[in-house]
This record gives sequence, structure tokens and C-alpha cells, in this order.
Amino acid sequence: MSTIPETEFSDLATIDWRNKSLSYAQLKAHLPRPEMNTQTATETVQAIIDDVRSRGMQTLKDLAKRFDHVDLDHTRVPQHELDRALEELDPQVRLALEESIDRARVFAAAQRPQDTEVNYANGATVTQRWVAVRRVGLYVPGGLAVYPSSVIMNTVPAQAAGVASLALASPPQQEFGGLPHPTILAAAKLLGIDEVHAMGGAQAVAAFAYGVEVENDERGGIEPVDVISGPGNVFVATAKRLVKGVVGIDAEAGPTEIAILADHGADPSFVAADMISQAEHDANAAAVLITDSAQLASSVRGELLKQVAATKHSERVRQALSGTQSAIILVKDLEQGIEVCNAYAAEHLEIMVSDPESTAARITAAGAIFVGPYAPVSLGDYCAGSNHVLPTNGTALHASGLNVNTFLKAIQVINYNKAALGDVAAHVINLANAEDLPAHGDAVAVRNAQ
Repeated sequence: MSTIPETEFSDLATIDWRNKSLSYAQLKAHLPRPEMNTQTATETVQAIIDDVRSRGMQTLKDLAKRFDHVDLDHTRVPQHELDRALEELDPQVRLALEESIDRARVFAAAQRPQDTEVNYANGATVTQRWVAVRRVGLYVPGGLAVYPSSVIMNTVPAQAAGVASLALASPPQQEFGGLPHPTILAAAKLLGIDEVHAMGGAQAVAAFAYGVEVENDERGGIEPVDVISGPGNVFVATAKRLVKGVVGIDAEAGPTEIAILADHGADPSFVAADMISQAEHDANAAAVLITDSAQLASSVRGELLKQVAATKHSERVRQALSGTQSAIILVKDLEQGIEVCNAYAAEHLEIMVSDPESTAARITAAGAIFVGPYAPVSLGDYCAGSNHVLPTNGTALHASGLNVNTFLKAIQVINYNKAALGDVAAHVINLANAEDLPAHGDAVAVRNAQ
């Protein structure tokens, strides 16, 4: 019995909205998203956080044994290991890292906001002054891949902001004697980070948020930080959410996602390659094509069939593309495609339409937008100069990618003399009385009477 050979990648779902007019709420409700048991993750992570707070370094050691299968004496990576990692780094990889660092520093330096001072009458001034946070914990994931690029993306904007104290955490690796991956260590050394901890997951977030005290050890403990930044899995993202308020966080950066808005003129081999590039991260990665061209959708499926089979991590990619978080969405026209993009709020959004610049200008929710056929997401992952630590799972509706402002706080400074206070004293008193807070007015009146 003969079978007809498969000509298209069939594991990727199709959502057809060409004959539907959907409200914003309906779009949000029916977009492809990952199936995650957030309640289970929250319970698990809260237990880890509580354990780190109560038992400190011992919990970090126990969890390294349990999750990473390594025996740790201490989380702190010795300086000579950082030195050795940089010395042994492949020269070509070092050149690539240095290029990425240089480009990222140029863009980060341009983001630094200026202090603002407003002068009113009689010497009254109000100033907004930007001040870097005291200390930052930088998280770099491990697991299925190695992310020296995330060391760069976390560190460069924090340094540009003027943060004085930086600590980096990355999971210990059994293959490397309980140390983080040597390329991670080399990147940290290249950037001038000397405090690196072999710890991962929710426990690393907890250690940064609450600190870990260690007695009778010259390596010391882990001092609490003010901000935690960096991507990670669902447990890292959940931990960041649970400690938010104790510390600041950049965003809940979880499993990666790519959305591509494309029309009939897009190159299907480019589209397929870019979907695969993000799907290879892990089985929970999302890849979504939004198009008004059924022909392009079919051609992309044909390319996926070929390219998925040929890629190194084909099984992982296939799992990601067949998950509920990935799909081809057929829309009736570009207008509906833009509506879908703005509701989806992709971490990475590629625009491959006839006029990509003007279309990109109409996008109001995305972590980063990649314009035209020669700006793939992988460019932004490494060497565009932009930052690849971006909000995921729809949080780009309200959150921003990692940038210098993540590590800055605005302090308002009010400087009024007696004459300047007198100019507005009556208004302050009247408003205080209107709010039934007469003592507020009295605090002005007592000064105005002298």
C-alpha cells in the first residue's frame, strides 16, 4: 500500500480569522498561549523562597544537589576560575562577545535620561534627579543552551546606569565541576563582573532578593540586591513575580516567543528559519505566523517540513511548533493583522510586509520589533545593539524590554524659600481644608506667619 509523501509541516495549528470580526477582548482570549499550571509553579516556588530565607546557603547547596546534581561548598565562583575561563575562551567567540558588548554600550549610553529642573517664581525649583539603584542581581539561565549573550544584555545597561554593585547568578553545571558554563564566566570577566554565583532557578532569585548570611567563611554570603533582571523558565519568572515589591524586577521574562507579520511577498524560507530559531530554545517556546496570504502559509509549512528535519534540535523544535502556544493565524488583511499583533504583544515581532517601516510604526505592543527581511530576531539576540531581555506572554502590553531605566529611579527634589512658599500658601491651605486635612494647611500657615 503506497502512501502520499507529506509535503507540508502538519503539526503547526491553523487559526482562521479571515471571515471573523473579533473584538480586542475576543482576540486576547483566543490567541495561542502556552498551557501552564501557574498555581503549581507558584506553590513550588513559594516553598523554595521560604526555604532559602530560613536556611540560606544550606538550601542553595541542597537544591544544587537535587536539581543540578552537583555538590557545592559555596555558591561564590573563585576569581581564578573567572580568569581561567577568559584565558581559555575561543578567540573567535571572544571577538563576537566584544562586538556585541561594544554595540550594546553605544545604545545603552544613548538611553541615559537627563536630570530635569523647573524654575517657578521667587526661587522655587522642582528637580527630577535620576539615581542608579545600589545593587543589582543579574540572572543568566542554563539548561538546554548557553547564554553568554544574556550576560551582556543584563550587565551593559546596568553599568551604563551607574550601578555600583553587580552580582551574577547562573546554574551550576555538573559537566564543569559545579561551576556555571565557562563561556558564561568568561563573558562576566570580560565585562568586569567579579561576583558570580553558581546558583539557578527560583532559589537564585530568592537569594538575591533576601540575601544569604554566612558565618566564619571568608567568601561571605550574598548581600541583598535592589533589582533582579534576566530571563528564565516558568519557575524563575514566578519567583520574580513573588519577590516583586521586596525588589524591583525587569519583567517576567519566561519562555521565548516570536510573532511574524508577513504578506504574500515574504520569503517563506526566511519565515520558517526564524520560527525555528526561537522554537529551538525549548519545548515551551512560541512561534506564531500572522498572514493574510494562504499561499505564504502553505509555502512556510513546506519550508518547515524541510528545515525542521535538518536542524540540530529538530525534536525540541517540533515539540514547540506543535504546542498550543504556536500557530499560523490567517487574517483577512493587514489591518486585522496589526490588530492581532497589538493584542498578542509579542516578545519578538518581525515585520515582513511590503511597507515594513510604516507598519512597524503602528505597532503599540511588542518587546522588540524587527523591520524587514534582513532583521531576524537572532540579530537582536546577539549583535544588533538592542537588548534581548524582553517581556513575554503578553506582558509587553504594559512592560518594556531591559534598558538603562530599569536600573534607575527618579527622585524629585523640591526647593522653595519663604517667598516662594508664600506665593502658593493660600492654595495649599484651601486644598488641605477641602480634603479635611487642616493640619496640612497649618504646616504652611505656621511658616507663613513668621
